[in-house]
Amino acid sequence: MRKQKNQVLLLEDVDSLGRSGEIVTVKPGYARNFLLPKKRAVVAEKHLVRLQERLKEERAKKAATDKKESEALAKELVDKVLKTQVKIDAEGHMYGSVTQADIVKLFKEQLNIELDRRNIILPKPIKKIGEFEVELKLKEGVLAKVRLEIKPAGQ
Repeated sequence: MRKQKNQVLLLEDVDSLGRSGEIVTVKPGYARNFLLPKKRAVVAEKHLVRLQERLKEERAKKAATDKKESEALAKELVDKVLKTQVKIDAEGHMYGSVTQADIVKLFKEQLNIELDRRNIILPKPIKKIGEFEVELKLKEGVLAKVRLEIKPAGQ
């Protein structure tokens, strides 16, 4: 028995699936339980061609503005340094670690910039004291870097 696939027209960008205006093939359960109820897609039918063209045009305009904003933000972040203090034990080891969520919180508190944890490229949480370079992937694939200083609390 072969599983059947559904074709849907995306009404908005969906991570790891596609962009607004694209027709993609998905499993029926994903379409039925996630995409259609959240109004992120509609079942692809022949009469939706005009809607698809309009969505592609809107997506192209949005992509251009997103790229400009991301490049401006990347330039703004060039010399920025995020600072945080962490608790350490007697041997100098950190309690816990600095994660993507912690870095998002630092951006909000120190630079007043809203980011999502998916914007921060961090292969694994940071578990050491020191200076680190954190990579960011902003909208439209624009990359940026920011320095992160982790110091022991009370110093």
